[in-house]
Amino acid sequence: MADIRMTEITYGSALAIEGYGPGFFRVGRHVLRGACLVTPWDAGPWGGLGDWDAPLSLQGKIDVLIVGTGAEIAHLPADFRAAFEGVGIGVEAMNSPAAARTYNVLLGEGRRIAVCLLPV
Repeated sequence: MADIRMTEITYGSALAIEGYGPGFFRVGRHVLRGACLVTPWDAGPWGGLGDWDAPLSLQGKIDVLIVGTGAEIAHLPADFRAAFEGVGIGVEAMNSPAAARTYNVLLGEGRRIAVCLLPV
């Protein structure tokens, strides 16, 4: 029988998503209630799909924005997607649990990533 080795991922000083539950996300040992925007260097509230200002301000700092659409995957409004792609930021939508996991994986790879999360 082969040994299974587990490797702990370290993120250095970058903020990882440590957990989530009904209406909250735990980031960097802080609990954020409601929708939030998480980058490797900061985390805070987000106004939802109508709030483009905070994520658009990341132009030049990130390559990809992941959007967690809550418990279920949902299509992003075309104008939301176009605004980000127009400034060179790729946008991927998935349900919020998958978005949190994907953010952490890409963060561990050192990618220039951010995630906007709607609560589950």
